[in-house]
Amino acid sequence: MSKPWDKRLYDAYISSGQVSITKETVEEHLSWRKPYINKVIKHHIPADKDGLILDLGCGYGAFLYFLSRKGYKDLGGVDASAEQVALAHDLGLVLVKNGDIYSYLKTSDNGSADVVLLMDVMEHFQRQQMFDVLDEVYRVLASGGKCIVHVPNGAGLFAMWVRYGDLAHEQAFTQRSLKQLFTTIGFTEVRCYEDKPVVHGPVSVIRRLLWDLGTLPFKLLPAAESERTSFSLSQNMLATASKPDLQA
Repeated sequence: MSKPWDKRLYDAYISSGQVSITKETVEEHLSWRKPYINKVIKHHIPADKDGLILDLGCGYGAFLYFLSRKGYKDLGGVDASAEQVALAHDLGLVLVKNGDIYSYLKTSDNGSADVVLLMDVMEHFQRQQMFDVLDEVYRVLASGGKCIVHVPNGAGLFAMWVRYGDLAHEQAFTQRSLKQLFTTIGFTEVRCYEDKPVVHGPVSVIRRLLWDLGTLPFKLLPAAESERTSFSLSQNMLATASKPDLQA
């Protein structure tokens, strides 16, 4: 019997071309991701640099790389792709482990983490697996801790590019389904954010203007139909959810 399909995919995640990063191109990829990652850190990661931050499904460790450069000291990461973990180690991120997210969480103490990242990960889970993992995330987070996710946006204009762009993807999400998921688990303050182009130079200003103008008609029509005022039309979206502060 051959290896399970998902094991085969993750074992060849880089060599199959699904993740087009090599030891020679990783610095270029980090430069490309830097504006977005720095924005997430600035707006959603606590300023206290001593708290534990776990990056689950961290890939080659891009978020961990920039967090460490900003002085965050207590970091942990895990990924199922041995190829990506090897790249993380080449970057000096020896803290990144190769393994299963659920098993990794089971070894973590109750209330030990301040932030848990699941960036481009939850779409890989079937529903029961997703609930099992998020139950563990909830347990591992300290009171008032935060879970940050980045997922395919099922309501996006080009959502199918992401949803079906990876054979390992099982699902996509909307703002409504994400809030349903997190509140069912017990999280509060669930907030979703459209992935607009991040302004960090002249070209990005043009990209942002094109996005704002180009998506306007697609926001006006549903607003006229349903009087809704909150829309996310990007291919992916960011969301944050908090564990209630039991000490408040």
